[in-house]
Amino acid sequence: MEVLTHASNRDRTGSERELELYFGPQHLGMVGNFGIILAVEGDTVVRARSNPGYLHRGFEKLMEYRTYIQNVPLVCRLNVMDPDPKEMLYAMAVEDLSGLEVPPRAHFIRSMVLEMSRIASHLFWLWGVGNLLGFDTIGQWAMGDRDYFLDCFEMLCGGRVYHTYIWPGGVRRDLPDGFEEKLHFALENLEKMLPDYDDVFFNNRIFADRTRGMARISREEAVSMGLTGTNLRATGASVDIRKDEPYAAYPDLDFNVPTMEDGDSYSRAIVIRMEIEESIAIIRQALEKMPDGPAWKKTPNPFKWTVPPGETYVKIESARGEDGMYLVSDGTDKPRRAFVRGPSYPAAILMLERLLEGASLSDVGHIMLSLNIAAPEVDR
Repeated sequence: MEVLTHASNRDRTGSERELELYFGPQHLGMVGNFGIILAVEGDTVVRARSNPGYLHRGFEKLMEYRTYIQNVPLVCRLNVMDPDPKEMLYAMAVEDLSGLEVPPRAHFIRSMVLEMSRIASHLFWLWGVGNLLGFDTIGQWAMGDRDYFLDCFEMLCGGRVYHTYIWPGGVRRDLPDGFEEKLHFALENLEKMLPDYDDVFFNNRIFADRTRGMARISREEAVSMGLTGTNLRATGASVDIRKDEPYAAYPDLDFNVPTMEDGDSYSRAIVIRMEIEESIAIIRQALEKMPDGPAWKKTPNPFKWTVPPGETYVKIESARGEDGMYLVSDGTDKPRRAFVRGPSYPAAILMLERLLEGASLSDVGHIMLSLNIAAPEVDR
């Protein structure tokens, strides 16, 4: 499983006890190009250092060399598993700077798409953690159920992974004929599968034994490290931007914010499981309450579009927590500065290295996956 890279390092007494291991990025339990450099004694981790790898593509700098419309298909690459929140962030930032009003129907479509992306991301997580802990059946189920949502995205915009659907002024196109029926099928299928997920995985004694009390984080630690999303809510903190500072259609939608108290790997997994159920309910409400009218606001000619000077910071709740974007305009057709606040950064760099100290080698992968890390958000 793990790859030995250096024979040994001598400790202070001169004896050879520590081994340096590369855990990933080719390991099934890793995400993308992410890897961890471990110093171990036997099968116990002594030190850990996160290594985001060679994924850096300079997104924030690239945005300064592209026009506002050219950045729309770029920002979604910041998170392969959950791309739509990045599109939403960028659209909100440009709208705030340029004073664009979004039609009510577009708000509901955006909220629906964001929850579809959340479900797809959580199912992708379930595939990874299921395979890593030996629950191969769960991994196959999760990817199969996720495909139904990718089918919906494909029908909506032509893309299964990157969608380029949410953009300044609303969405790229209205819902096509037959889309609602296809989405209802995906929701009903997943809802029928949830009891099976519970029986085989979440209520399984083996899963509980591997995760209860593992990699525990207190609420104070989570706050001091900048953790958000499921990692923070697993410590008992009911913090969710969709509720606290609502955007899009979330003020008109009724939903709960799942929390747990123990802050361990088990609690983080259960919060993700409960969020899937809440997202299903949110999507159904959005479809039911969606008003008629246009799905986008007419924008200036993309090739001549200049945004008034100013700066803004916008934030939303993605599948991994608080996603933020700082955008500066100097009045030209390109952003002056861009910065993205990805929720995976504090989890992957600050928290993971601390949690792995003293852990068993066999627990490294699922501790990392319990934090729901997306590598592109770290090395952007």
